[in-house]
This record gives sequence, structure tokens and C-alpha cells, in this order.
Amino acid sequence: MTSRSTQTYAGFDLPGTDLAVAALRYAEELTEPYVFRHSVRGYLFGRALAVRQGLDPDADYNDELVFVASVLHDIGLSEEGNGDQRFEVDGADLAARFLRAYGVPEADVALVWDAIALHTSDQIAARKGPEVALCQAGIAADILGQGRTELPEGFADRVHTAFPRENLAYALTGAIVAQAQDNPLKAGPLSFPGGLLRRHLPPRAMPDWYDLIADAGWGDRPTPGDSDAARSPQELGELFVRHLTAGDLDRLAALYEPGALLVSASGTTATGAESVRESLRQYVEDGVRIGLEPRRVHETGDLALLSSVATVDAPGRPRMTTTTTEVARRQPDGRWLYVVHGGAWE
Repeated sequence: MTSRSTQTYAGFDLPGTDLAVAALRYAEELTEPYVFRHSVRGYLFGRALAVRQGLDPDADYNDELVFVASVLHDIGLSEEGNGDQRFEVDGADLAARFLRAYGVPEADVALVWDAIALHTSDQIAARKGPEVALCQAGIAADILGQGRTELPEGFADRVHTAFPRENLAYALTGAIVAQAQDNPLKAGPLSFPGGLLRRHLPPRAMPDWYDLIADAGWGDRPTPGDSDAARSPQELGELFVRHLTAGDLDRLAALYEPGALLVSASGTTATGAESVRESLRQYVEDGVRIGLEPRRVHETGDLALLSSVATVDAPGRPRMTTTTTEVARRQPDGRWLYVVHGGAWE
């Protein structure tokens, strides 16, 4: 059972045990102000979500440990916490050292370690017990707005008045990427930091999953029914964005029928496999990035008409937003391929 001792901080009652006060001060000393405020907000949102779930801090979870894990969860982004591991693990290790120096039992150290190391791991954190789950839920609410509609009316406004955001999501992303750029060991290709870093590197500079299995040395080859095939018209756009971001020309070209038509926003056309491939090659070499927001899909038999809002970014060019129109056809093996694809590029 957690002590009911409280401290009042910026108008909010927070756990006030000796450990809680020490952890709050430690986090404030180590981290940038915007990181510290995010960490406190994460706790407040997690506690509010616990109330919504009917959880009692005196019976269902250890509120002191949720608080400690929440306020320390991003200390891996501090100078002292910056090691050679992904920032979540560096932070968990530093928090464990802090707790052990404070005489915290090993079982509680392990719980806080899990909460910090797993705070970017959806579905895993939720299965590791209420403390780990609440820590992750509060952080996700503050970063991505997950569960924000479950918060009491006006509560988020009060929290943000006391602890201003300062464009937190982008500032935090920048800090993670900056660490990874300085030390690639902190951003494995399949990790959360690696996924962020990949957007800031030239195409193919960091391998993705398909690159890793291609380089594994076992000679595995994709099969006609593998997950890289579009099994619905909507999946074509998802695969196009994924392969363009990865700079994977072979997989991009494989999304088109041999006689497909590729049309740029300016009206330039490419017809046939070789012409389409060369146009796609130019997009890859130019570092074009495209985001697609589907608008509508209309299927008739084996044909589908699709429309999306496309956001196009390319180095040295202003961002462009346009509407695409695509025609796709279901192949005999069940895959969908582009027949006509146009409108999202120059």
C-alpha cells in the first residue's frame, strides 16, 4: 500500500513520500524543463485515467511507484542518462541506480525499470501490471492524445496551464533524433528511436525489416502470398508510402501492372514497366516523401477507384498538398496492383 503523504506542486497534490519528493527533484535537475513538465503531466493524466477505470491507489496499484516511474521516464534524454542504448533503456538503468542508492527494494526497482523501458511499447506495457500500464497510458495521453476524451472535463486545460506543452511532441522527437544522430547505437533499425531517425536520413541509409531479412544470409525469398502484397486496394497506398520512404525501388515498381500509367501532378505520364520504374527511380533519388490520407474507395468487381489527399515533401522544395486518383486491379493471385496512379508529384 502506498503512503497517503502528499506534496502540493503547481496547484496539484502529488505523492509526498521521501522517495517521491527526491525523484521529482532529481528529474527536475536532470532534464530540460519541457521534458520535466511532460513527465509530471504524464503522471497526472495516468492518475486521472486510473480513476476513470475505477482503480484505487490504496488497493489496486502503488501510486508512489507510478509517480516515480512517470517523472523519471525520460531521464535517458538527459546528459547524465545518455549512454549507448536506446534512450528508454538508458533511462531505466539510470533510474534503477537512483532507486538502489535510495535503498528501494529490488522488486520495486524492477517494476520502475519495466515502466520506463517499456513506455514506448504499446500492448506490452499494458500486460506488465497496473503500475507499468498506468505509466505508459499517462505518457501516451500526453504525447499522442490517447485516452484524452476519458479525462475529466477541463482537467487537461488545468494541467497545461500549470505545465505548458511548448510543442512537446516535436521537441521530444527532436531530442531523441539528436541523440541517435550522435550515436547510432541508440537507434537500432527496429527500435522506436530507429524509426524516428530513419525519416531524417537519406533513403536506404538505415535498413528496414525487409533489408535485414534479405541480408540474413539464409537466402529466403518472398512468396506470392507474403505480407508485402496488397490484399486490398487501401493497402496499395500504405505499401507505396512504406517503400518510397525506404527508397526500395524494386518493391515500388512491383506495385504496378506491366502496362500501368503513372501521371505526375503537372500531367507528365509514364507508361509501361520500364518507364514507370524510371519515374519512380527519380522520386527515390530526389528523396521524395509522401503521406497519403485516403478519402474514398469504390470497388466494382476486380477494379477499384481510389482517391487520397497527398502531402509531398522533397528536399529544397516547398511542401505540396494535392489530391490523387488511382485505379487498381485485383490480380489472379489476389494481389491488388496499380493500373493508373497519378496526381501526387511533379
